Amino acid sequence: MSNSCREQPAALESYRILDLTEYGCLIGPRTLADLGADVIKIEPPGGSRSRIGPYYKDIADREKSLFWFAYCMNKRGITLNLETADGQNIFKRLVKTADAVVESFTPGYLSGLGLGYDDLARIKPDIIMTSITPFGQTGPKAHYQGCDLTAWASGGVLYICGDADRPPVWISFPQAGLFGGMDAANATIAAIYYRGLTREGQYIDLSLQECAISPTLRTTVMWALNRYEHKRAGLALVEPTTHIRFGMSLRCKDGNIVIYMLGSTAPFTNSMDNLIAWMDEEGMAPDWLKNINWTTDYDATRITQEFIDRVENAIERFILTKTKNELYEESIKRRILIAPMQTTKEIADDPQLLYRDFWLEMEHPELHDTLTYVGPSIKLMETPIRFRRRAPLIGEHNQEVYAELGLSRHEIIALKEGRII
Repeated sequence: MSNSCREQPAALESYRILDLTEYGCLIGPRTLADLGADVIKIEPPGGSRSRIGPYYKDIADREKSLFWFAYCMNKRGITLNLETADGQNIFKRLVKTADAVVESFTPGYLSGLGLGYDDLARIKPDIIMTSITPFGQTGPKAHYQGCDLTAWASGGVLYICGDADRPPVWISFPQAGLFGGMDAANATIAAIYYRGLTREGQYIDLSLQECAISPTLRTTVMWALNRYEHKRAGLALVEPTTHIRFGMSLRCKDGNIVIYMLGSTAPFTNSMDNLIAWMDEEGMAPDWLKNINWTTDYDATRITQEFIDRVENAIERFILTKTKNELYEESIKRRILIAPMQTTKEIADDPQLLYRDFWLEMEHPELHDTLTYVGPSIKLMETPIRFRRRAPLIGEHNQEVYAELGLSRHEIIALKEGRII
C-alpha cells in the first residue's frame, strides 16, 4: 500500500503530450491528462474551432464553451500559429520536450508544413505521433472529407440504429470522435510502453471509420459466419433465423424500463416465472399467461409474433401500474431481469454514483461559479486520477510554457504582436 502521508503519483505524470486534436477526438488527450500526463493543448491564435456550444448560461462566448470545458479539463493551453515559419520552429522546440503528439488534421496537412512524423522523428527519433483521420492515411478514401456522422455511417453503426419501419437514427451526441479519441489514448499509451522497452518511437495511423465498426462486432460476425444482415429493430432482440422480435423495453408509470421477456433457458425462464407470480399476486396475470411453460412453450423457433405481442401487451398492462423505482426495487427482491431507463436528472441523483463520489465540483474563477463534472469511471488505488485544473482559457499558459522553452517575456510579447501565438 502507498504511504497515505504523501500525495500518490499519477500514472503518466512524467510524460508530456502535445494535443492538436479537435472536437470529440479531444477526449483522447484529455484521458492522458486525467492519468497525469502534462497535456499541452495547442490552439491557433484566437482559439480552437472546438470552442462550441452549448455555452455556460447560453452566453455565446468561446471562453464559455461547455464542450471545451468537458474535453479539455486537466490540460494546459497555449496558442501557436503553425502556418508560420516562427510557429513551426517553436512547435519543433516543443516536440523536443514531448513524448507524443496526438493530432486530427487531414492527411498530409502537417507534412505540408514540415511537421509530419518523418520531420519530427529527425529532430526527436523516439517521438510518438498519433494521427486521427476520417478514413486513415492510406486507401481510396484517405483524402475524402469526413465528419463524425459520415464516420458513424461508414462504420455501419448508423444502419442498425433505430426502428425497423423508420430510417436510421443517429445517436444524438457525436460518437465516432469519442471512439477515435479513446482508441488514440490507448494506442499512445501502448506506444509509450513499447518505447520504454526498445527506445523506439512510432507513428500511429487511426481511422474513425474503423473505430466506428467496433460497436458492431456482433453484427459483423453474424455476416461473416452466416451472411446475415442485421436489421434495425429498435429496443428489441430479433431471432436471426425466424426474424421473431422480442421487445426489450416497456412503458411504466413514470418512464420506461428495460426488461428481458425471453424463454428457453435460465436466467430468462426464472425471471419470467417470478414476474408472472408477482402479477398473479396482484390479480393481473390471466390464466393463459400463468399456464405458459417458459422453457418449452416460449421457443423462438416455434412461437408466432402474434403470441409474443400478446404476452408483452399483458405484461405492459401490469408494468404501467408501477413506477421505475418500484419495479427496480421489487425486481431485485424477486430476481426479475428489469432495469430502469434513467434520465439525465435521475443519473445526477443516482445514490450509487453519489455514494462513490462520482461527480466532481470544479471552480471556475473566471465565471465566478463552480460547475459539476463527470468524474473518473476508474479508480486506481496506487495512481489515482485527480482533476488538477479546469480547461484552459485561450492562450492561458503561453507565458508559462514558452518560458519553459527559454523564451523571454519580451520575445513572448513580440510573438503575440506578430500573431505567431
